Amino acid sequence: TESRGAHAREDYPQRDDQNWLKHTLVWVDERGRTRFDYRPVHLHTLTGEVEPIPPKARTY
Repeated sequence: TESRGAHAREDYPQRDDQNWLKHTLVWVDERGRTRFDYRPVHLHTLTGEVEPIPPKARTY
């Protein structure tokens, strides 16, 4: 459990990139059943033309 961006919790004020820096994927089959999975976030660019921007906490 964590806070991330606008999804903030007072009981978990910090990000938890070690456990939650991932994309959530959902598939719905023809019967309406759902399947959840995750894939890693790519922290690099597709070409060397630009530098990657590392993740950081949003502050408002």
